[in-house]
Amino acid sequence: MLRTSRSVGPYGDSIHREGVQRLLHSYRTIPADAPVRLAKKTSNLFRARAKIDSPGLDVSGLGGVISVDAQARTADVAGMCTYEDLVDATLPYGLAPLVVPQLKTITLGGAVTGLGIESTSFRNGLPHEAVHEMDILTGNGEIITATPDGEHADLFRGFPNSYGSLGYATRLRIELEPVKPFVALRHLRFTSLTDLQSTLDRITTERVYAGIAVDYVDGVVFSADESYLTLGIQTAESGPVSDYTDRNIFYQSIRHRSVNHPKTDRLTIRDYLWRWDTDWFWCSRAFGAQNPRIRRLWPKKLLRSSFYWKLIALDHKYSIADRIEARKGNPPRERVVQDIEVPIERTHEFMQWFLDEIPIEPIWLCPLRLRDQSASYDPRRPWPLYPLEPKRTYVNIGFWSSVPVVRGEVEGAANRRIERKVAELDGHKSLYSDSFYSRDAFEKLYYGEGEYPALKDKYDPGSRLTDLFAKAVQRH
Repeated sequence: MLRTSRSVGPYGDSIHREGVQRLLHSYRTIPADAPVRLAKKTSNLFRARAKIDSPGLDVSGLGGVISVDAQARTADVAGMCTYEDLVDATLPYGLAPLVVPQLKTITLGGAVTGLGIESTSFRNGLPHEAVHEMDILTGNGEIITATPDGEHADLFRGFPNSYGSLGYATRLRIELEPVKPFVALRHLRFTSLTDLQSTLDRITTERVYAGIAVDYVDGVVFSADESYLTLGIQTAESGPVSDYTDRNIFYQSIRHRSVNHPKTDRLTIRDYLWRWDTDWFWCSRAFGAQNPRIRRLWPKKLLRSSFYWKLIALDHKYSIADRIEARKGNPPRERVVQDIEVPIERTHEFMQWFLDEIPIEPIWLCPLRLRDQSASYDPRRPWPLYPLEPKRTYVNIGFWSSVPVVRGEVEGAANRRIERKVAELDGHKSLYSDSFYSRDAFEKLYYGEGEYPALKDKYDPGSRLTDLFAKAVQRH
């Protein structure tokens, strides 16, 4: 039977308070002329992190779920709590966060300040839209509570997509939603990108397919004439379920079930939420983990994104991939690891351009609509640093690989072409990876018509926190 009362887990209020005190103490030990940053060895960012010799903020005590209120369907969560721990704390109540990003090691604070997305985003928006209030450590060393309509409503609205340049969340109260024990999947195949776009548009707007309500939707494009939408429907009906945490690979099943087998599948709710983590979507193939002979010997506990991050860190440190390419007589490769959003009516246009210009596949699709907000929000620009339009459907397009460097081209040539195309199609690009914008272009896209500089002056008057442009853009 599911628990229904308020519960405090082993982390709890007292441990959280101790963690906050350690954080504040570590802030005070950072020299006044040194930048303030997190003392984290791991990151879900693909852009290079600046090397700083001064000590960082101690966030070691901010990694748990403080409490779950099943009646109110809310949870108080420390800023560095991973979604894996958060989901494990809420599922026993039959509840889950409104949006659960795809990788277990993503933190709640990271998803809110850096944006996150998943297959509920067509109905639930982005993770920050489920936040009721946040405690934020600002650049001047104070912890303030930001709410949608309180004294610090400006910071509440400006925090998403600020990537720690306005502060770090120490506690977040978030909304939860009921979930059922299983998710039934249906895979739809398309041979035309325009047909895929029109079907996705209809499902996102109506939230129904073939008379059945749709709870989750995302897609995979393998080529211009082979793409899929996967629809998820919550169910309490028991029955056999698939396991994609060992030998079987989820993204491969989408093709096989759509062509050679029944078009349906079933997963437990937990396995559905983490269906992409086992193979980091399809990126585990770069490490040989999808080779059947290697996978047979690969420890199951290491089939997860947190281990692949360690392999990526080794590659960055020793340039392993480029050395291998050099031994083969090939040029080095440019990393093209990006998520972008374009309006749904421009999806097929971007996809066709991308498939023609950038030799990367597969590609992930995820529809997005901002949630309806209360009157306290500016309906024109509810989240100024990433200004998606309310009541408009966008599609997140994710592509994560590399392309050969072409001799004579400017550094980041492929990424620069993508940035130009996204802007041409009235889209936006997430800032977790490499960016090559000029300062003027960046400020027009991400500074919220002057709101970001005003927030920076108000909440970080000493410029202790690294500016967003300096954080996000590679300087050349």
